[in-house]
Amino acid sequence: MPQKVIGLIGGMSWESSAEYYRIINQAVRTRLGGLHSARCLMWSFDFAEIEALQHAGRWDDAASEMIAAARGLEAGGADFVVICTNTMHRMADQVQQAIGLPLLHIADPTAARIKAAGLTRVGLLGTAFTMEQGFYKGRLTERHGLEVLVPGDEDRALVHRVIYEELVKGRATPSSRQAYRDVIARLVDQGAEAIILGCTEIMLLVTPEDSAVPLFDTTAIHAQAAVDLALAELDQLPSH
Repeated sequence: MPQKVIGLIGGMSWESSAEYYRIINQAVRTRLGGLHSARCLMWSFDFAEIEALQHAGRWDDAASEMIAAARGLEAGGADFVVICTNTMHRMADQVQQAIGLPLLHIADPTAARIKAAGLTRVGLLGTAFTMEQGFYKGRLTERHGLEVLVPGDEDRALVHRVIYEELVKGRATPSSRQAYRDVIARLVDQGAEAIILGCTEIMLLVTPEDSAVPLFDTTAIHAQAAVDLALAELDQLPSH
């Protein structure tokens, strides 16, 4: 029985999508050994087009693009779909309703890891859309019972600016790293027991050494969860 085919919706940005591809393939090789790698398909957007829709508030148009990508992966033979970005989970329910495949939501394995660590009060870093709108925080709270803290106005603006002006372009400057450290410290002062890196590019800038509390990197967690799902049936086969 072959591993399932992972359908990746990427390019938002390709910097983090490259990390998904690397993490997924390394995890499959670790699990299966030898020359094994992941069976996967990727639809990669031109992020300039997506970013323009985001900042114009044209979420219905963005949803149409995401649905078309997911249907393309379904037609190509994917067994399930992974959206390789936190922000575009804003239309995850619309995408799921439009396809006949499961969609592996990024917030669910992240919440599972947090709860397994015995934590309930978390700080959330991400784009302004992710930090301010209910689609992400609401899922963490309503489905998983987590209390979610977000930075104040100025800190949210800073976190968002660094993502779009630096991280999606592959830049990680020392000054921005220090600024993120300061934002994290303020969330910890508010009572955050852990920090969710709720933008898939933040892991390019921040490491565990930058925080006094555990960091939950959504890129790594989501990619690993995709591998777990892809190999689930193989894991159930009897060993010889």
